[in-house]
Amino acid sequence: MSRPDLPGRATPLDPPNRFEPLHLDRDDADLAFDERPADGDEPNGPPTLLYRDATRSVLVSNDSPDVPFRWSVNPYRGCEHGCVYCYARPSHERLGWSAGLDFERRILVKEDAPEILARELAHPRWSPDVVAFSGSTDCYQPIERRLGITRRCLEVMAEFRNPVAIVTKSALVARDVDVLAPLAELGAASVGVSLTTLDPALARRLEPRASSPKRRLEAMARLVAAGIPVHAMISPVVPGLNDEEIPRLLAAAAEAGASGASWLLVRLAAPLDSLFDDWLLRNAPLRRDRVLARIRGTRAGRMNDTVFGRRMRGEGEYAAQIAQLFDASARRCGLGRGQPDLETRWFRRPARAGDQLALF
Repeated sequence: MSRPDLPGRATPLDPPNRFEPLHLDRDDADLAFDERPADGDEPNGPPTLLYRDATRSVLVSNDSPDVPFRWSVNPYRGCEHGCVYCYARPSHERLGWSAGLDFERRILVKEDAPEILARELAHPRWSPDVVAFSGSTDCYQPIERRLGITRRCLEVMAEFRNPVAIVTKSALVARDVDVLAPLAELGAASVGVSLTTLDPALARRLEPRASSPKRRLEAMARLVAAGIPVHAMISPVVPGLNDEEIPRLLAAAAEAGASGASWLLVRLAAPLDSLFDDWLLRNAPLRRDRVLARIRGTRAGRMNDTVFGRRMRGEGEYAAQIAQLFDASARRCGLGRGQPDLETRWFRRPARAGDQLALF
């Protein structure tokens, strides 16, 4: 049963954790190190709560054949953007929380990520390779404006001249052009900006705390003006909801200076399928049956598919039509495919303060 909307949140639901036999309501103030209102918090809504993540490693290895990078850095776990379709939501269940409202308001912060990253890049075992920022949750979510952890991590990447590929749906990425531009001059930086819709009202409901479509396009133009390669990621494509916008999205991205584009089909693993269905009931009830039917039409009657090589694009006639529409529109706009290859040959291990070897 659907619940009333919460201001500034994509979902009011906190479904039971599938991996926890017991559910315990705790006093948030006893657990969070910071519960000041974050950007977008409503006076009467549930606040965003920050928790320290005492991780000892920030470079995460990935071996999925569907993902074009091996290494990633995620300064935050959970995401204030609150995109209702986000494939990372179920990861919060492994922390004992829910994939619903908990994912949007309980944010783990890796405060020491820049220092840990520097140690890992300096280690002799590290072989220079492209590192993706936002492999899971957005590295430029609203709390980054205050904490600046992503920026400090990028400063480490620039110091080592290690290539970096950023994926975000936040205009805040343009803040860091001064760090990214020198890397881009070496062919060692690129930015992918996620575009889902040009309709600001739909974007506000679908991705409540992400930057507006207009601001994302403005950020893309600013990055391009600074010499940083930018590609547009039409992600996710939700059949029956935003697929008809693909030509307009690609045209807008090309006008902003993007050099390439890619697309991904929405993935609704449990419990995202229930969360998204509830979102449709509250935000697009007249389109609900059509959207769900078309998603199932690209997933062999299901809401999700886990098979490598197929899960990102779907199958069937409707998925093929989306691919054809994207390809034709991208060619018309002069957009290439995906991200550029990045250079690793400029990598260096600079002497850092406290490095005993620097004394010799």
